[in-house]
Amino acid sequence: MATEPKKVAAKKPVEKAKGVKKVAPKKAAPVATEAVVTKTATRATAPEAAATTMAEATVYSMAGGKSGTIALPTELFGVKWNADLVHQVVTGMQANARLVTAHTKFRGEVSGGGKKPWKQKGTGRARHGSSRSPIWKGGGVTHGPRAEKVYAVKINRKMRMAALATVLSRKLKDGEVIFVDSFAFSAPKTKDAVMALGALAKASGQGALASKRKNAAIIALATKDANIEKSFRNIGSLMTEEVRNLNPVDLMTKKYLVIEKPTESLAMLSARFGKKG
Repeated sequence: MATEPKKVAAKKPVEKAKGVKKVAPKKAAPVATEAVVTKTATRATAPEAAATTMAEATVYSMAGGKSGTIALPTELFGVKWNADLVHQVVTGMQANARLVTAHTKFRGEVSGGGKKPWKQKGTGRARHGSSRSPIWKGGGVTHGPRAEKVYAVKINRKMRMAALATVLSRKLKDGEVIFVDSFAFSAPKTKDAVMALGALAKASGQGALASKRKNAAIIALATKDANIEKSFRNIGSLMTEEVRNLNPVDLMTKKYLVIEKPTESLAMLSARFGKKG
């Protein structure tokens, strides 16, 4: 008897597993075009270019006219304000300049008191060995101020110069730095100095330079000049100082800074920043 051929069952389609998502093939990252690279490079170099840009300031004559402009060094007038640094340097310099004059004497330093006031026993009074005891009138002082105390504070040169540049930059930002080409006085005369000060105040728009009665300005001179110093000496709101001696304490004390012969003065200040040690 012939056997029938076996029937082969048709394969069922495989069902996709539930919850499995189809993952698309990753696309290659786009290559940066030349324009994008150029734009990125420009953004990176922009702050550097801004940091090296030097600001300019107007230079006035003694009569109040504009005599030109001057480029300001970034290391002097482009520093960010740092209140902690300025406070530390200023208080340190004030401590170094402090005169220790208050001084009291211990009981052993006061004259007299060599004899015992009264005998030890039998008087009914408290026992005492010297009339110069701190509890007696005219005796020594306990825990009083002594001249041996040292208030000096060490200030690193870099900190001092950084504080000076910080104050200069802040004063320039506030419009409190005025540049004058030169002061020329044939002889010491306060009247000429007052007229020059009023002309500068009017030209720069800083009226307080001439009207402020206390701590108005510091006149920074490129070189020592007796006629200039004596002409401004009778004006109580001003003080004259050589540029090489400028310090944060003087600048913080006065409102305005008037710099004479700015080219020479700024070169001298920049040279101070370049010194080592």
